[in-house]
Formats: sequence, C-alpha cells, structure tokens
Amino acid sequence: MANHLFDAFAARAAAVGLDRVALEAQEGDYSFGRLLDLSGQFANALRRSRVKPGDRVAAQAEKSVAMVALAIACFRSGAVLLPLNPAYTLNELEYFLGDARPALTLCAPKALSEVAALAGRLGLGAASSLGAAGDGAFEAAAAAESARFADAACGADDLAAILYTSGTTGRSKGAMLTHGNLLSNAVTLVDRWRFTREDVLIHALPIFHTHGLFVATNVALLSGAKMIFQARFDADAAIAAIPRATSLMGVPTFYVRLLDQPGLDRALCAKMRLFVSGSAPLLADTHRQWFERTGHRILERYGMTETNMIASNPYDGERRAGTVGFALPGVSVRIADPVGGQALPRGEIGVIEVKGPNVFTGYWNMPEKTAAEFRADGFFVTGDLAKEQPDGYIEIVGRAKDLVISGGFNVYPKEIESEIDAIPGVVESAVVGLPHKDFGEGVTAFVTLEPDAALDEAAILAKLAGRLAKFKRPKRVITLAQLPRNAMGKVQKAALRAEHAALYGEADA
Repeated sequence: MANHLFDAFAARAAAVGLDRVALEAQEGDYSFGRLLDLSGQFANALRRSRVKPGDRVAAQAEKSVAMVALAIACFRSGAVLLPLNPAYTLNELEYFLGDARPALTLCAPKALSEVAALAGRLGLGAASSLGAAGDGAFEAAAAAESARFADAACGADDLAAILYTSGTTGRSKGAMLTHGNLLSNAVTLVDRWRFTREDVLIHALPIFHTHGLFVATNVALLSGAKMIFQARFDADAAIAAIPRATSLMGVPTFYVRLLDQPGLDRALCAKMRLFVSGSAPLLADTHRQWFERTGHRILERYGMTETNMIASNPYDGERRAGTVGFALPGVSVRIADPVGGQALPRGEIGVIEVKGPNVFTGYWNMPEKTAAEFRADGFFVTGDLAKEQPDGYIEIVGRAKDLVISGGFNVYPKEIESEIDAIPGVVESAVVGLPHKDFGEGVTAFVTLEPDAALDEAAILAKLAGRLAKFKRPKRVITLAQLPRNAMGKVQKAALRAEHAALYGEADA
C-alpha cells in the first residue's frame, strides 16, 4: 500500500544502496537496509501492542538510533508520533499524556514504573521502555518480530506527528503535522541546501524537536546522506567529526562553543560545505567570527514547530547576518498588519504570516485556538514580528508577545538588543518589558559580559544615549552570568519577566 512519507525514504535508500551507512552512532553503524529492517520490527511491535493507524505513540526517551527507527515505524504503521523532551518531569508529562491520550507510552527504562503508573491512572494504553543502549523492553519485544511489515496506507493529509510547543506562555499546544507537511519540507530543503548521497551530516541536535527530528534527520534520509549521530552536542566530539563531514546543522550555542575551541580553523573545515543555524537568533558577531576563523558563512534559516522551515538564506549568494533570507520555494510569506491582516510594504514591521504545504493542520484538541491563528485566506499567523529589507531579505524583529509598550510607544526588543550587542565587552542581551506604574512597561535589558569587560549599567546606558530615542532606552540594565534558555538554545524571555516582575516596584519612576 502507498505510504506517502515512508515510500520516499525507502525509495531513496534503495537508490543509494541499502548497504550504505545511514547512521554512524555510539551503538554502531547502521546501513539504510538495517535501519529499515529495524523500523519494520518496531512497526510490527507497535501493531502487536494494539496500536492502530491514527493512534498516538508517546516517546520520552534519550536520543538513539531506536528513536529514529521508532519515528519511521510510526510513519509506516500510520501511528502518530508524539516525541517528548526527556527533561520533562512526571508532573509535566501528565499534561501531555492526558491531552494526547496515547495508545502506547515509551520512556527510559529507569522511569518505566512511574510512567506506567501514571498511564494507568490516566486510563491510557500500555507503557513500555525504550533505552538509549538498546536495553528497553520495547526493543526486546521488537527483536522477536519480523523485519517485513505491511505498510499502512497513508496519504499526504494523514497525521504523522504531534509536536507540542514549548508552552512558555499558557498551555502547551500540540501542533498536528501531516505526512505531506514533513515530506514537502524535506524535499525543498534537500534541493535548497544541495544535499546528496555524498554528504556527511554531523547530527548533534536533540530529536524530540522539529529541528533535529524533522529537518536534520529527514533531510539526511531523503538525500541518502550519512549522519554522524551524536547523542548530544559536545564541542570536542564535533571538532573531531568535522574533518570527515560535509555539513552541520546546529543552534547558535553550538557555534559559540565551537569558537572557543583552539582547533577550529580553515584547515579543519576544508571538507565542510555547509553550516546551518536555527531555532534561535544568531548574533551578527558570531556570524562574523565564524567566517574569520573558518572561511565559511553560516546559513541562517527560520522555521517553527507548526510550519517546519519557512525561509532560508541562499546557498548561493549573500548569507546576510541578522536575516533569515527569503521564503522557501512553494511557501508564501507576507508581513502583515497584526490586527487587520493586510500586507505591509517593505521596511514596515508586522507579523509574519505563512501559507504552504509545510504548514500544520491545527492544534490538537484546540479548534478555537486553531481558528484564531489562521486568516480567512488560509495564512497562518506565526506571532513573529519582522520586516523585509529593501532587497527582500527577511529580518526577524521578535515575537509579538515580546513587544514592549512603554508610555504608549511601541518598542521592538530586537532593535535595542542589536545596539547593546554592538557594545564592546557585551556578549549578548535580552530586552523585555516589566510592569512599571508610570510607563505601563519599563524597557529592561539583561546582559552577559565578557570576563574582562569594564562595563556597568551606567556605562551601557551612556553608550546607548546617542543611539536610541529616549523612550527606547532601557530604564535598567541587569548583568547576569547567563541568560535562561530552553533545550534548543532560545532565550526564555518569559522566565526573565516572571523572575524580575517586581523590579520597578511601586516607587520607581
């Protein structure tokens, strides 16, 4: 039977050769044939666990080849994959399981007793374990199954996965992604970023998130590239892998840490052809330093859980620091008025809206929220603020929810952050609005500094005085050892707002 997503993977594996190595992992090398066989065994194990097409399979486990095989098995069987961050506590896990109601919940072996008890209390299906070292009960059950599997009939519109948003404001929302969403985006990225069977990708990203699971992994599988599959990012391990790789997909933190490695230079990167960054903004200074050290310009792109990838700097042509390039082929992007939805001219700040085969179908169990996030003409309102530069490059300004309204004036944090980050001695900054009795919100900057920086709050404010209008200048500048981040390296501004909500108190003006 036709299976929209898996058939594409299987066809590419056959074309490049089933004996070619697909993953080089701690568990050993896995050829394309061995990986497909393992996915067939896993798919049979899912069926034996009474998982039917459309049922959810939750997986909270460490990164491993087994997790990749499980994802492919879900696609093959018609099950809906629900990957979950291994760092979630049992209390947090209860929300996701209660909302998605999985037919099978997989977790690390050491957590099985607690997770099984939770699943039982919620009246859910079976629970089993998936171990990073192959020591899970589910792997043991799958080992007794045949590698041959009668793939479920799945079309482009059938649901493939539910990925929950980070939930920094309010309840986490389950974004429903179809077989067509995932395949269309992977096909576009393979073409756009020139991936072939000759590529070797350093895969150091987590795979509970769309970046590692549905960008890096799917692009490699669909192009026939080999993955150097690292359990987590380690700068030393990445440096060791670079001489035999051609590409790396990472978050800004990867590149910052690699720049601290004395061995990073042009000779080390001689065989590399592509460094990609996403999931969080890349500082222009990091972009510059990387080019000076390696001779490569990092390709920054833009996407969301709900949309996969939306825009990318060009493979050929200028990879412009501080921008995410242009809309990908087949994807329509407009910068629109946040209220009325009408398209804005280049240079004006508005909300990014997107339409295309990559865009999710809606939020699980949230029809009202889904309806509120789509325009009548089908464009999804991302909530990200941006503007188009005169030649069309898209520049992300920030999140709409991060907009600061101080004294009746709109203040865009990215503009302030760019000025602060340009001050010698500043590593990076995050600007938020905090409650202020006179201004409604007080523009507040949090900064991290280089170890020998002779900077304090007064010095930073003095340097901004001639650069920003008074209403935009921070009322306070707070130095932190580090900015709070989520698992993908994105600064958690909600955490800054929550922790420092009483900064201005009742008396400050």
